[in-house]
Order: sequence, then C-alpha cells, then structure tokens
Amino acid sequence: QVQLVESGGGLVQPGGSLSLSCAASRSMRSSDTMGWYRQAPGKQRELVATISSGGSTNYADSVEGRFTISRDNRQNTVTLQMNSLKPEDTAVYYCNLRRYGLHYWGQGTQVTVSP
Repeated sequence: QVQLVESGGGLVQPGGSLSLSCAASRSMRSSDTMGWYRQAPGKQRELVATISSGGSTNYADSVEGRFTISRDNRQNTVTLQMNSLKPEDTAVYYCNLRRYGLHYWGQGTQVTVSP
C-alpha cells in the first residue's frame, strides 16, 4: 500500500506563491508517474501536472508557465511550485502516483487564493 502525504497548502493572496510537497511512504520507482490534481467546488477533479521518472512533464493549460512540478526519487517526494497564483487556482490539491495502471492518492490539501 502506497501512502501519500501532502503538505504546504494554505491561504495566499493573488500573485503570491505556494509550494506543495508530497511524500511517499514507499520508494518511488523508475516507472512511476507522479502528478498533482485539483478539485474546485462545483467542478470535477482535473489534472494539474504530471512528471515521469525521466523528467517529462505535462501541464494543464490553465497553469502552464506558472506551476512547476518536480520529483526527487531518492527522497521519495514530488513538489508543485505554484507562482502567480490566481483566485481560480483555489481548490483541494491531491498528490497522485500511478503505477502499473493503478492510482494512489493523498488526502488532499486546501489551497485558497484570495485578497
């Protein structure tokens, strides 16, 4: 059983920055794809960013150029650096690990962007 624990969420003003971290209870494997998803009130959960073990990244159009996902396999962590935050970024953010077609999720951390 893979356990993911997020940290770093909170309240930030528009234009500010937050860094979310996700720690895995087990070592991340070379084949794992790590990602961040978010779910805002009244919306479905959506993909924010993913990163493969080789460093290939994908971003949602809404966060492209503002968010950066990175990983450290040795420390079993994945981070999401969020800059130039907008009120539309307000959501619960979930860490995700995909392995052999299975998805593992963290408990979620609230990010609120408000003046």
